Amino acid sequence: MGGISYFKTLVGQPALVTGANSGIGKAVALGLAQSGADVVVNYVTDPAAAQEVVSQIIAMGQRAIAIEADVSDEAQVEQMFAQAVAYFGTLHIVVSNAGLQRDAAFESMTLDQWNKVINVNLTGQFLCTRAAAREFKRRGPTPGLSKATGKIICMSSVHQEIPWGGHANYASSKGGIMQLMRSIAQELAPAKIRVNAIGPGAIRTPINTSAWDTPQAYDKLMNLVPYGRIGEPDDIAQVAAWLASDASDYITGQTIFVDGGMTLYPGFATGG
Repeated sequence: MGGISYFKTLVGQPALVTGANSGIGKAVALGLAQSGADVVVNYVTDPAAAQEVVSQIIAMGQRAIAIEADVSDEAQVEQMFAQAVAYFGTLHIVVSNAGLQRDAAFESMTLDQWNKVINVNLTGQFLCTRAAAREFKRRGPTPGLSKATGKIICMSSVHQEIPWGGHANYASSKGGIMQLMRSIAQELAPAKIRVNAIGPGAIRTPINTSAWDTPQAYDKLMNLVPYGRIGEPDDIAQVAAWLASDASDYITGQTIFVDGGMTLYPGFATGG
């Protein structure tokens, strides 16, 4: 994990991370494992990559299992959670991370492009967070193990705040995640279930390779990042591990932006 130190704050608290075979999801799964959690590694393609993440977690001394499921499919999500609970006994942490892009100019965007992004990015989060809430309430509190009955982390984006021309479906899905997260956080707080989101900015992942893989592209990207560097998946993983721990127990209904200042609208730094 790049020499980053994680504290063993999640021992005995199994976690499920969707879209965990690459990019941010993979880093989050490994970070939670470094923090002591056993982990369900969800994937929808590339089972070998998912199994490699499982192997890395087992090498850390934690238990792990890979489960294939399309998060936009209700039956597959329900089966995934049933399999996870059968394997680990329960879940304490669910990170709803799976997402994708189908970019197009607005007037050229097809209904299929719109539906695919909304179904995976937003409906997928609804299905996974609903399953999480049901499992947390079924199990009930676990005094001495976690102050919260359960922890849900929704993976959003700076584009829940920043409009993004050419990506209307993606930005709409992330704006929807923000209000989904806040609404269920409000509803579930009396049950001591905490719900928060992480809003990554520019992160070095396969989904956005063209934005950083050449010096010219990287320099252009840095015009949007006041802090002057691209984010790494571990930057997100560390925040996820913290949000899943008792160190953040009084935080719910919040989005933590991890973006090097992108949401500061750097174009206005010279007065606008």
